Amino acid sequence: MAGFVDTTVKEIDERLLELKDEVAKLEAARSALIGGGRRGPGRPRNAAPAAAPRRRRATRGPGRPRGRRGGNTRANQALELVRGKPGITIPEIATAMGIEPNYLYRVMPKLVSDGQVRRDGQGWHPASS
Repeated sequence: MAGFVDTTVKEIDERLLELKDEVAKLEAARSALIGGGRRGPGRPRNAAPAAAPRRRRATRGPGRPRGRRGGNTRANQALELVRGKPGITIPEIATAMGIEPNYLYRVMPKLVSDGQVRRDGQGWHPASS
């Protein structure tokens, strides 16, 4: 009878260890999902997450909408790239600008309607050439 009890206790202890590992993994996943924050590189495990950086108030001129840069900055950058390299494609423009290509699929047709660029196949050319 003693052998049976010892074996059963050992099996229960092993299963409890497995469950403790599973609980730890689930708690970590839960914490990450509810905003427990991720540790930055080199931070100790028990360190509190870094505070969010304080946002500066944007200085803007009168009548200028909040959060807008104005002046069609991305469109102007794309136009300069097209002028510098006629036949450039949207993915190439996006890489050069460091942005996602999907944004340019809205910008480039606007440049076409403004008469600044034209499309030839996949490439974009200045309208004047």
